Amino acid sequence: MTDIYFSDFFRVSPDVLEEYGAFDVSLVGDLPLFVDPFLLFNSENPTYQELHAGIIQYMRFLKEVTLSGTLTEPLVDAWFAFSEVRQNWLGFSRTGNRGHGLGKDFARALHRNFNSVFRDFGQETVTRSSHLEKLCLVRDGVGRDTISDFTTNLIKQFLAEYTQEFARRSLPVNRRKKVSVPKTRFHYETRSWVPQTFELPFLRNDYVLLTPKDILTKDEAWINRTELIDRFRDIAHALPDSTLRAQVNDYLIRVLPDDPDATKEEIRNAITQVIEKFPQVLDYYIRDKEKHGDQAVSISKARVRAVEIWFVEHVRQFVREYLDPGGFYQIPGNTYDEAKQRLMFLKDVIENKGGHRIFYVEGRPIEREADLHILYRLTWFATSSDISREVNDGRGPADFKVSRGSPDKTLVEFKLAKNTQLERNLANQSGVYEKASDATRPSLKAILYFSDDQLERVHTILKRLKLENSSHIVLIDASVDNKPSGSKA
Repeated sequence: MTDIYFSDFFRVSPDVLEEYGAFDVSLVGDLPLFVDPFLLFNSENPTYQELHAGIIQYMRFLKEVTLSGTLTEPLVDAWFAFSEVRQNWLGFSRTGNRGHGLGKDFARALHRNFNSVFRDFGQETVTRSSHLEKLCLVRDGVGRDTISDFTTNLIKQFLAEYTQEFARRSLPVNRRKKVSVPKTRFHYETRSWVPQTFELPFLRNDYVLLTPKDILTKDEAWINRTELIDRFRDIAHALPDSTLRAQVNDYLIRVLPDDPDATKEEIRNAITQVIEKFPQVLDYYIRDKEKHGDQAVSISKARVRAVEIWFVEHVRQFVREYLDPGGFYQIPGNTYDEAKQRLMFLKDVIENKGGHRIFYVEGRPIEREADLHILYRLTWFATSSDISREVNDGRGPADFKVSRGSPDKTLVEFKLAKNTQLERNLANQSGVYEKASDATRPSLKAILYFSDDQLERVHTILKRLKLENSSHIVLIDASVDNKPSGSKA
């Protein structure tokens, strides 16, 4: 049996993890879940409330040292820079559990905001509390993954203690190990981070951290920039301070583009100008989110459950029924042949063996490239090739790079048939990717479609580009109406 999840590797029942309240993470690749600090703030659990208070305390410390004007590069590295906590296997890196962490860009963003919109951090009068998520509301570039990474680092001691308790309770001695976990406790007296030793699950020369499901969410944190921008006009019109409301709306009218065909980016830039001019708006938006905190809990719970269905239950069934029995993980070949064989196998499973079910919830198609990425990544487990997420060098990343050293590299891309940029991608991007990655073999492109209309659109595009007979393009049918009768979405 192929091991994918924590329960598989450590031979513990998924029911035991469920009873403990921990998410059964994949130890093959990250899953699309994030720690939402609002769930700590809004919880009735006093431990979670203390964790949120600790986050705010550290943010106040960062504000104090920022405004003191005494920061040096070494101190920025010591206090602002954090590695991603890859041991919790969250965040969706697709090909493992290594992310970028929090470096100088994050430090600069904090420094800039502490000197502007964050000047009243810790002294808010509109909201019930300070919120770390305010950092992501000002400009693009600080999103859910950054907020989650920062939160995870600041609660790492709790996560280690939480996991240690489970390990001592449920795992045999030979499946856990005493390890030093870096930067788990901050001493305000010495103003330094120190490591601590914990007894944790240990696998492949590293420890594993579990995370409680009730502090996780998917897609967006409860307080997020996307919603702020989308709802900004309504938020501005609902401001209780009549003077502020008049000023904000007047400025918004003046900076919004006159062109009725203005792009979303132009509108976002205009709204950003208003936010920077009147940062008080952020507090009123956050106050509204505080008032509806119960919704954050219910929505996050539903989202986490959806991830369990799509990426744990369905994938586990998919692997056990179709991948393990055929000895699929032992397929040989060079990187192109190997990638193509695995792609064709995946196509057969989705089209003929019920694998399409992972793309449906309650009979509705969930059309996301990310789901296909996870399935394809699973077919590469236990291979001699290196399969990695291609680094974005500024020209855009391919989805996967398969390599066996410099002489043998193949890129694999996945696209949805409904993607509005499909034709442009097929016409231009693959050559750019191949050149940037020094690929030695042609790129493979997989296109997933869910209806006859989508298929017809793809055929039209391929014909226009004279690619209808290309052996490097694989079409995958995830529709329901032509599947074997024994397979139900």
